[in-house]
Amino acid sequence: MPSIPLLAPSDCAIVLVDEQAGLAFATGSADRQVLRSNAIALARTAVAFGIPIVVSTSASKVYSGPLMPPLRAVLPDIVPIERRNMNLWEDETALAAITATGRKTLVFAGLLTEACVSFPVLSALDEEYKVFVVADACGGLTPVSHDAALRRMEQAGAVMTSWLQFLLEMQRDWTQHETYEVARSIVVDHGGGYGIGLDYARDMIRPT
Repeated sequence: MPSIPLLAPSDCAIVLVDEQAGLAFATGSADRQVLRSNAIALARTAVAFGIPIVVSTSASKVYSGPLMPPLRAVLPDIVPIERRNMNLWEDETALAAITATGRKTLVFAGLLTEACVSFPVLSALDEEYKVFVVADACGGLTPVSHDAALRRMEQAGAVMTSWLQFLLEMQRDWTQHETYEVARSIVVDHGGGYGIGLDYARDMIRPT
C-alpha cells in the first residue's frame, strides 16, 4: 500500500458541504449538536492555520436554510457558494474555487454523507486528488447509511480522519508557539474530556 504522510497546513484545502440546519434536522447518524461542534472545530482549525476553505450550500432559500450561524461567525469573510447540483464537483463555481486554492489534497466534511459529501469525494478521487474525510464532522440519515457512505469513499481511496486528529496533525508540536493558544482553545471548547483535561493541567501547573 502507498504511504500516507502526515499532512501540513500548506498541503491542503478544506471543503465544507451543506452545513445547514435544514439538513441537520434530517441527520440521524450522530448527535446533531456534536456534529455541529465538530464542524465548528474544523472551521476554526482552518482559520488558525491559514488553510484555504471552500464552503458550499444548496437549496438555502427553499429547504436547507443558510450556513449555520456559528459557522458564519467563525468564517465571516467567506461567502458560501450556492449550487443546484448534489455534487459540488459538477458546479462550475464551486469547482473553480477549489481549483483556485492550488491544493491537491482536499479535506471534506458536511451533510449529508450519503450524497453531498460522498459524490464530490468520489469525483475528486477520480481526478487524482488526495482526499481526506473528517468522518465525525459528517452526518447521514441513519448510522447504517452514513457508515456505508464512509466505507464506499474509503474503498475508493479516501482517508478517514477526525477533526481532533486533523487539528493535532496541523499543530504537531505543542511548543509551536504561534498556534499553541488558538489550537488549545479549540480543543478546550470542542474536545470534551480532553479539553477539560487541558484546562485542568493549566490550573495545576500555575506557579503558586
